[in-house]
Amino acid sequence: MELKIEAQARGVRIIAGDEAKNRRALLNQLIAIAEAAGFEEIILPSVEPSSVYVDKAGPEILGQMYVFPDKKNRSLCLRPEATATVQLIADKYYPRQKNVKLWYFERCWRYERPQEGRYREFFQFGLEVLNPDSANVRDELIALAEKMVGLKTEEYILARAVKRGLDYYTTDGFEIAVPALGAQKQVVGGGTYKQGIGFAIGFDRLMLCQRPD
Repeated sequence: MELKIEAQARGVRIIAGDEAKNRRALLNQLIAIAEAAGFEEIILPSVEPSSVYVDKAGPEILGQMYVFPDKKNRSLCLRPEATATVQLIADKYYPRQKNVKLWYFERCWRYERPQEGRYREFFQFGLEVLNPDSANVRDELIALAEKMVGLKTEEYILARAVKRGLDYYTTDGFEIAVPALGAQKQVVGGGTYKQGIGFAIGFDRLMLCQRPD
């Protein structure tokens, strides 16, 4: 269940009871799939320089970011997504290491109009492969994404070649949509960037999917 308090900010939620248990159960299933495929966890900071996202994702994302100055007037932000930071890690720590497989489960923040399936504080589960050494990695990631979505529904649409709205993608990306979710039907988005390839699942949207008994 979701708990409401008078002073709660718009677009965020307090989750407890069976819903919290169900979220944890789904997360554990996603982790099991990722780790069985050789992925290891990476934990990212929630607060970062805003330039990380402007430089990597493009200036358009600024309109969706929570940006604020620190006490030395440096521009910081709450993380709006994870892939931009992963790219920086790839550049610094894995410039030559091949086929580095990482998974993450992170809170993200974007200033958007809240509605079911779209929140200002939301959760992403993602897989990233840095410096892939095989042309088959894209297909393998898509198969993993389908397997993960299939935990909650078999009624989805895979688009293998779509234009993604972030500047760091170097080719057409891929998406998975669940039409039953209506306007917020996109559940998975991913693609190739200079340092690798990956995808993120909108965890909150995946939770809204209902698999028939």
